[in-house]
Amino acid sequence: MSLIRLNDVSVRFDDAQVLRESFFRLDAGDRVGLIGRNGSGKSTLLKLALGQVEPDTGTVALELGIKIGYFSQFSELDGTATITQVLTELFADIQAVEAELASIEASLADEACDAADLDRLISRQGELFEEMDRLDGWDYPRRIDTTLSTLGFDDAHRICAIDELSGGWRNRAALAKILLEGPDVLLLDEPTNFLDVAGVEWLEAWFRDFRGAAIIVSHDRAFLDTVVTRIVEVENFHLHEYPGNFGEYVVAKQFRLKTLEQQFVHESELLAFEAEGISDRREAAKAASRKLGSALAKVKKSRAPRPVDQIITEIYGGLHVKDVLCRVEGLAKSYGDKRLFSDLSFEIRRGHRIVVTGSNGSGKSTLLRVLTGEESADSGEAAWTKGTTVVSYNQMLDALDPADTVSHAVNALPDSLALTATRKSVNRFLAMFQFSEADLKQKIGNLSGGQRARVAMAQCLLSGASVLVLDEPTNHLDLSSTQVMERALAHFPGAVVVVSHDRFFSDKVGNHRLVFSADAELAVLPA
Repeated sequence: MSLIRLNDVSVRFDDAQVLRESFFRLDAGDRVGLIGRNGSGKSTLLKLALGQVEPDTGTVALELGIKIGYFSQFSELDGTATITQVLTELFADIQAVEAELASIEASLADEACDAADLDRLISRQGELFEEMDRLDGWDYPRRIDTTLSTLGFDDAHRICAIDELSGGWRNRAALAKILLEGPDVLLLDEPTNFLDVAGVEWLEAWFRDFRGAAIIVSHDRAFLDTVVTRIVEVENFHLHEYPGNFGEYVVAKQFRLKTLEQQFVHESELLAFEAEGISDRREAAKAASRKLGSALAKVKKSRAPRPVDQIITEIYGGLHVKDVLCRVEGLAKSYGDKRLFSDLSFEIRRGHRIVVTGSNGSGKSTLLRVLTGEESADSGEAAWTKGTTVVSYNQMLDALDPADTVSHAVNALPDSLALTATRKSVNRFLAMFQFSEADLKQKIGNLSGGQRARVAMAQCLLSGASVLVLDEPTNHLDLSSTQVMERALAHFPGAVVVVSHDRFFSDKVGNHRLVFSADAELAVLPA
């Protein structure tokens, strides 16, 4: 049974094509991983299912009566209510039955109740008992408690106003709400953003018992590998389906690209042959045909760029970094009575890729802000070696000027490698990072959140800094951009300090780990 069906759907926004002649079916029990570049149309597909976007052509059909739950990466929960109050309100119908049962119990205890009223009350009580059974309403407080406990909510978080929760805890609250609503279809837009590793693993375990269907937009490869049953990639305005999880998609996509490459070579040869025919027939077209032939002869060269690693190493070839970049001695930080870390000592050296891990609220981001000087430590110090330059991804992202162009933002930073590396290498790097010539001319203010994240990341990677400080850098990047970033970080001659819940990314990049434990003790360990 198809719960959601897209039939020959096309969508345009202003003059930009988003989807063209797209077909899609979500059947009962499906777990679809929806992937694609930033701005390719993933969120648009979710909005089509929600009725928030209407197709220009084609149809969107939903099975009658299905209940859809939608989770956005930017939590829509807010207000002064606590998460416990919000979740309790989900069971208003059960509470109404409870209130009526309590009223009947009080009436039955009234000695003035006559036989007729007694029969009526007992009959109604039986009906309400059946209704409670149907609603599975006898233990809803336990269900709320279990969900909050497994998502890590302690007593303080449960009585805290939602407006006072951090982004990560607000996302957890939104997840708790949607999971308790029990929808037939889940539409999840980056559900692992701002969750720590324990939260992601709990969500993976929750999916093992979920009997509904789901469409999951996510860049988290390990999460997709565990949860989904098929991958749908939005590419060139169309939807391409691959059976299996993310690992199986990677293999299947390689075969598909190989087939397309062979088809391209064949078509190129046919076009070259056709151009020769035109040249022979019309003298007037000789110049044009020669131009076409020249372009076709260069096709392979333009479609087969130099290896990614070679482009990146050329850019970083002129960046010289000292051995010891920072000595952290006796660093401590608390907020009120909560101690985040104390007596923390370690070195940041050339080649270090330090992945900082721990639960939400344990102090990971605070440590990065102390290292970059955005916050002061209570005691101890982070002593940076003279001449060491540090760049923060979050600061770059926050400082983007909406009136600036992408090209100027990336190329005009002081000490930028774009000023010292060859123009060809920089342009190829930006092309790998999905910046077209048209993109480079765009104003920052006209970009999506994911596109702005790519600009900030490109700034960091080309900044010429000795140390990159990255707080959840994969959150708003698509898979292609994340893969380019991973290769760049692998060849970066300086040091990287990164907070990330993305296990796949952390395993590929990290060679040291700084682990926040429950008792606020930290340890720097080899990866």
